[in-house]
Amino acid sequence: MLETSARLLRLLSLLQSRRDWRGGELAERLEVGLRTVRRDIDRLRDLGYPVDATPGVAGGYRLGVGAALPPLLLDDDEAVAVAISLRTAATGSVAGIEEGSLRALTKLQQVLPSRLRHRVSAFQAATVPLAGANVPAVGADLLTALAAACRDRRRVRLRYQGRTREVEPHRLVHTPRRWYLLAWDVAKDDWRTFRVDRVEEPPGMPGARFEPRPLPEEDAAVYVSRAISSAPYRYQARILFHAPLASVAPRTSAGAGRLEAVDERTCLYSTGSNSLDELAVYIAAKGFEFDVLDPPELVPVLRAISDRIGRAARHVAR
Repeated sequence: MLETSARLLRLLSLLQSRRDWRGGELAERLEVGLRTVRRDIDRLRDLGYPVDATPGVAGGYRLGVGAALPPLLLDDDEAVAVAISLRTAATGSVAGIEEGSLRALTKLQQVLPSRLRHRVSAFQAATVPLAGANVPAVGADLLTALAAACRDRRRVRLRYQGRTREVEPHRLVHTPRRWYLLAWDVAKDDWRTFRVDRVEEPPGMPGARFEPRPLPEEDAAVYVSRAISSAPYRYQARILFHAPLASVAPRTSAGAGRLEAVDERTCLYSTGSNSLDELAVYIAAKGFEFDVLDPPELVPVLRAISDRIGRAARHVAR
């Protein structure tokens, strides 16, 4: 049987791993009686952990929300993941959390065992941020406000590119460069995708509750990928690659286009651009045989680029 202090740590770890626990389940896991579980719960409360209890047959225990932040228990993989995430956040695309991330990382590193500190240090030593990437930063207050509205199903008013939009927020979707909000636009009576860095200020008080609507696609990320990869651009392209999806996928990104399998040997790529020249180079650089399905104006541009490359190659050969 576990000693009292070790048992308290084990109990706390269990409560953090799942939202609800019945008393009998905890007693079984800890190999003690229900009375001991109740005493240990009281000890955790004395230490500042807000453990809520629900009476009755279906009742149980869960960690509640307290006035102060008690210490958390993390296993090895969780501790390393948190440390690396904090290090990344300190130079990431979410504005306003850099200093807090560094403070939290410093505190965590002070208590990491040597074996874990070496893993985190190796990551830090081997990575540097890429300067000049011009990634738009998004305020942490804005992201958390939108996430809360998605969770609570509350309408919000957004000041977006100089206009006020009332929306029902459903999902936040992010690429390595940007954050997007998938929401129902009340005035447009349709789904819209908003770039979060273009929202001019955090929304005010949340509005009325709304009933969740069926999403336009089962996978919100797929829908947002389609919306941001082609709709905003002058030219929308459909390219048939003569290669399996598994081969093409590593050379594409969700933010640049949508890729779907046609059969075992071919796949369809939908993307967009405001420049036919850039579109031609982008598609050709994938390194696969392909057919242009749309737009037809792309074909002569590809032919012209091919001729220029051929002349340059012949000139070098001489």
